[in-house]
Amino acid sequence: MKRVLITGAGGQLGKEFVKVLSSKGIDFVALERKDLDITNFERVYKTLKEINPSIVINCSAYTQVDLAETEILQAFSTNAIGPYNLAIACKEINAKLIHYSTDYVFDGTKVGYYTEEDQPNPLNEYGKSKLFGEFFIQKLLENYLIFRVSWVYGEGTQNFLYKLEEWAKKQEVLKIVVDEFSVPTSTKTIVEVTLKAIDAGLTGLYHLTNSGYASRYEWAKEYFKLKGINKFIYPALQADFNLPAKRPKWSAMSNEKISKSLGITIRDWKEELKNFCLFS
Repeated sequence: MKRVLITGAGGQLGKEFVKVLSSKGIDFVALERKDLDITNFERVYKTLKEINPSIVINCSAYTQVDLAETEILQAFSTNAIGPYNLAIACKEINAKLIHYSTDYVFDGTKVGYYTEEDQPNPLNEYGKSKLFGEFFIQKLLENYLIFRVSWVYGEGTQNFLYKLEEWAKKQEVLKIVVDEFSVPTSTKTIVEVTLKAIDAGLTGLYHLTNSGYASRYEWAKEYFKLKGINKFIYPALQADFNLPAKRPKWSAMSNEKISKSLGITIRDWKEELKNFCLFS
């Protein structure tokens, strides 16, 4: 693998890439947002021309789902215009662009796993912004990989598991949604599969998740059991929280396409969560 550029290297996914690429001795440059704001086209173009990577892994994202309902410009700038800028620059230097989207491009009405052939219909501004990012890349590039991921967790403070532990420090009873389902997916799995896909020369749109599915309530219960945290978790409903952004109640995606393309079996979410807890 030739030189790799990681954008958004300060986030949980970016940090996992830095760790893994370092261990493999791969030549890479990791830039945090303060180093490269992907919404600034001039900076993106100049930086990519200078570094001249063969692969750009975009880990930059606006992920504040509820805030995106009012911070629409910020969400679309990072999640749609940013990928647009990167796609133009990647085309200019003939680099492959790796980008991450979300299960929130779907509306949750399907019975069964969502596949890459299903029609997106996002319910919130965050989902819309991510869908526009996909669209721009697909229109501008041929040499790209877009991975839709869901309920991402890893080392750091930017995920549901960290929030759970923080809530557990202050509350005896935690209310966790029982009627919202998707696939908890580790940054470790995302990085492993992404690198395999790059090595295999894959291009296009894929769903990249761990296997199986869970409600947020099941996920929280399993995590506390593994961590030995003794708190009462109450099964609440989405409607109880009245959050600004509407979320799909069901957004579990099938990883069959990527698994078959690479000839691999992706670990079940429970198994992967157990591994995460053992080493974190």
